[in-house]
Amino acid sequence: MPRFYCPLPLTVGTTVDLPPSAARHVQVLRLQPGDGITLFNGEGGEHSATVTRMGRSDVQVAVQSHQALEREAPVAVHLAVGMPANDRMDWLVEKATELGVASIQPLMTAHSVLRLKGERADKKQAHWHSVAVAACEQCGRNRVPTIHPVKELADWLGTTWPADPLRWVLSLASPTLALGQALHQATHGQPTPRAVAFLSGPEGGLSPAEDAQARAAGWQPTTLGNRVLRAETAALAALTLATQPPPTGR
Repeated sequence: MPRFYCPLPLTVGTTVDLPPSAARHVQVLRLQPGDGITLFNGEGGEHSATVTRMGRSDVQVAVQSHQALEREAPVAVHLAVGMPANDRMDWLVEKATELGVASIQPLMTAHSVLRLKGERADKKQAHWHSVAVAACEQCGRNRVPTIHPVKELADWLGTTWPADPLRWVLSLASPTLALGQALHQATHGQPTPRAVAFLSGPEGGLSPAEDAQARAAGWQPTTLGNRVLRAETAALAALTLATQPPPTGR
């Protein structure tokens, strides 16, 4: 059944006009009155609905039931990433959403190719939110990850977190502890924490000065091994490792 993000109050037994983006998709799919769809508004769970009216540019649906389904990762993982160039940031947002990221903080760093400010930064943030929405519609998530406004790394390092996640910087400096070992040591073999955060650089990584600034701000250095990963691959690898259940037994 087609799934659509509908950031509106959804109450069983009511009818709603779909927002323009969802309405366009319903029309492209050539759905008709009586056809069923699934809606989610990001507040938890999903709703079954039926198309009741198709206008030229608007679609009305009847909300029929609510299912308290959650497909979130067991650990809230926050990614702070030096924005990779071209369309790689789009790809990172899409795949991180599919893998269960809780939030993404786009950063400008010393090695960043992509430089965004003002209206361009706002438009990119809105675009990446749309990419995350589309990924949620496809993969079954009912909560859209937060895409934060673009910031300079130096300005962002002083940010106060609403929760206090374990924080690691993916460091090119040595010596650093492998992420798998770091996760194990941080939790002392117990179940993984409720929230973790990773800071990762763009192409070329963080500069030595930025790496040192991150460590001074409380970020613990870690590595993903001795292979050189692309900027977008490194962030996704850290996300995947952090959301895996801890090993049991020997």
